Parts: sequence; C-alpha cells; structure tokens
Amino acid sequence: MDEDLKKPNTHNGSVSGALEAKKHKQPKAAVLQKNVGLVSGICLIVGTMIGSGIFISPKAVLEGTGAVGPCLCVWAACGVLATMGALCYAELGTMIMKSGGEYPYLMEGFGPLLAYLYSWSTIIVLKPSSFAIIALSCAEYASTPFYPGCAPPQVVTKCLAAACILIITVVNCLSVKLANRVQNFFTTAKLLIIVIIVVSGIVLLAQGNTQNLRDPFAGATTSFGAIGLAFYNGLWAYDGWNQLNFITEELKNPYRNLPLAIIIGIPLVTVCYILVNIAYFSVLTPIEFLQSPAVAVTFGDRVLYPLSWIVPLFVVFSTFGAANGSCFTAGRLTYVAGREGHMVRIMSYISVKRYTPSPALIFNGLLSIIYIMPADITTLINYFSFAQWVFYGLTCLALIVMRFTRKELQRPVKVPIVIPVLVVIVSCYLVLAPIIDKPEWEYLYCTVFIVGGLLLYVPFIYYKFNWTRCIMRPLTMHLQLLLEVVPPEKTE
Repeated sequence: MDEDLKKPNTHNGSVSGALEAKKHKQPKAAVLQKNVGLVSGICLIVGTMIGSGIFISPKAVLEGTGAVGPCLCVWAACGVLATMGALCYAELGTMIMKSGGEYPYLMEGFGPLLAYLYSWSTIIVLKPSSFAIIALSCAEYASTPFYPGCAPPQVVTKCLAAACILIITVVNCLSVKLANRVQNFFTTAKLLIIVIIVVSGIVLLAQGNTQNLRDPFAGATTSFGAIGLAFYNGLWAYDGWNQLNFITEELKNPYRNLPLAIIIGIPLVTVCYILVNIAYFSVLTPIEFLQSPAVAVTFGDRVLYPLSWIVPLFVVFSTFGAANGSCFTAGRLTYVAGREGHMVRIMSYISVKRYTPSPALIFNGLLSIIYIMPADITTLINYFSFAQWVFYGLTCLALIVMRFTRKELQRPVKVPIVIPVLVVIVSCYLVLAPIIDKPEWEYLYCTVFIVGGLLLYVPFIYYKFNWTRCIMRPLTMHLQLLLEVVPPEKTE
C-alpha cells in the first residue's frame, strides 16, 4: 500500500515533476527581457563607435591640426572627453534605471517638454538618417568590387542599402539574443582587422619606417578655430559612447555592467584609434594621408597585397555591425517615448512571442529607407549634428541640477562634479563653434524643425485632444493583431 502511494513520485509524470514543468512553462511578463550581458554591452559600445570613419576618412583631424603629433594628441584628447561624458551617463544610468538614452534623464531633470523635443528630433531625424548613412556606406563598399574602375550606380547602392536596413530590422524584431550575437560577431571582425593593421604598422616601424614620426610637431597649426574643428571631427568619430544607456532596462546587473562596459569599451576604442593612426603614418606621409580617398584601403594595397581585398571586406563588416547597433538602440528610444505618451501608443507595444519592440523597430526601419531615397542626406546630418551636442550638454547639465534637486536618489556611481561641468562647457563650444565659424541658414532650419515639434506637443500631448482617438483606436487594434504585439506590463 505504501509503495503504491509512493509510485507517482518515481515516474517522469510525477506530481512534483508536473508542478516543476508547469512552473517552467509559465509565460514571461510582456516586458523587454534582461538579455544583455557585459560582453554584449561592450560589443554594443565598441561596435557602434567604430563604423567606417577610422578606415575611410580619418583625415579630418589631420586637416585641422596640420601635423602628425597634434593629430595623435587630438585623437587621445577626444577619447578622454568621450570617457568623461560616458562616466556622467554611467551615474545617470545607475541612478535612473530606464532605457531611452538621454530621454529619461531630461524628463527627470527638466520635465517632459525638453524630453519630448529630444525624442522628436532624434526619432524623426537623427537616428533613422544615421542608420541610412551607415547602410549606404556598407552598400557602397559591398558593391564596389563588382564595378572595377568606376563607381557603382546609385540605384544599386540604394537598393543594397535598403536590403541591409531590412535584414537588420528583421533580425532585431526576431530576437534580442540574435541581434546581440550579430553585434558580437561583427565587433570581433572589426577588432580583428584593427589588430591586422596595427601589427603591420608595428612591423614596419620596427623595420625603420619612422620618417613620418621623427618630427611630429613640424608644421602644426596654431589656429584656435582649426584645432576646434579637429576636435569636432574627432569627437564625431567617437559618437556612440552613450549607446548602452538606451538599453538600461535590458542589462543584466546594470549597476555593475553599465559602468564596467563603459570603462572597458571607450578606452579600448581610444587605443584602437591612436594605434591605427600610427600604423597609417608608418606607410603614408601626411600629404598622401590627406589625398587618399580611403586611407585603410590605400594602406592595405601597399602593405597587405595580395590580401589587400580583406580591408574593404572588413569595412563592410564594420559598417554592418555599426548599423545593427544603431537600429538596436533607436528602437528602444521610440519604445520608451511611446510608453511615456510622447509617441503613438502602438510604438510601446512588445511582441508577445519574441519580447522585442517590433513596432518601434519597424517604424525606425521605414524612416531609414525613406532617408535613403534623396540624392544626399549627409549634409542634413552635418547640420543636425550640432543638435546632438545640445542634448549631450543638457543631459550633463541635468546631472548637475539633480545633484541639488534630487538628493534622495541613490547614486551607485558618483562622478566628481567637475566632470559634468567640463562636458557642458565642451558641448557649448561644439554647438557654437561651427555656427560662429561658418554661419549658414541650415542651422536655423534645424532649430526651427526641433522647436516645430511644439506644434504636435501642445494639442496632442499637453491638451490631449480626444478626437484623434477615433482614428488611432481602430488603427492600433489592427496593427496589434497584425504584428502580434501587446502593451508592456508594469513590473514595479
């Protein structure tokens, strides 16, 4: 009798086994899952910061400084400034545990209006157009080998760029883990080509090819404006140091991994940039450096032949990885803005099967494909880049303000207040320098566009006009059924 009573516990279908199986089969909450570890976090920072710039056109810094020595000093100083900015973001990210980059920090520091203007300009212009430019660069280098002796037709480049955006968007919609694996692979690939270039440079220097480094400060410019422009271009190459703050809610152990990924990732990029430039100068004179249309390709042709084809191949890998990182973080900003009511609600919905912010990612991808269509959007990005530094400066100013207004908040990471003050000063300079140096109407147009966001904010967000619900409710319902998405659950 006792044996019969014990039997259910000895089989695979036992009561305790069934309870365990039921426990494992319980559905997860409809929120973004914590799937990003330390390695993936470092790869996101490094992979997004290192795009095509260091391989194709690092000459902008040399143009501003006029000599090898000051050029290398500017690259190092830009790395220090990027690290200082990222440390400020580490404090903010561990103090306000929300995804969305600058958006939640501006919300907490200055209120919803500034946060909305940031999300408006970043979601509609900065993120999708940046994604489009990286995809176009990837497409150009992928198609060039098939058109020897001439540039590939624009229609081919644009179709390939659209395909690149489509593939990356689908990957990010399918799985966060898959997107992380893609990012990790392509970051490893770009670090591999950097190692190849650096080792080649060390070998050449050991063989005595040091003529370009013997008098590094000869011919250096002393113009304050020119050096400022060199810093501006150098910091543009470091852009992406804030990427991890867009996915704070998805980080495993963010109090440890967020600051640790920043401390490892950004100095790693700084060392890579300096060593790659030194390697270039072991082969190219400053004049050849400035005249080369693609510095890494010229370096490869002279040093790595007959394997010089690997350089453009790895440039394609590098740009594809940077595009993936851009898409990954852009979707999170759109998702958070939708959750806070600053975008249509469907943007904050999550895939019920895959736990990805599918509507936000698809919206970003569609905008990026639209930005591919015009003849030239690089000019647009150049004029809007000053707006990015406005928001960097305001975010660090919010950190200073909250030191006095939000003393009750826990700060696991606390930087000396002199660091955010310096970042704010540098931001002011980088915003005003290009406008004072070369004032153009386009800066005014960009400012008008950003402030023009108030035309939507006042009626639809501040006054909450009800008549729009007649349109949005059925549209949201149909999109929800089509995409199989649900509103995010509150976990707090």
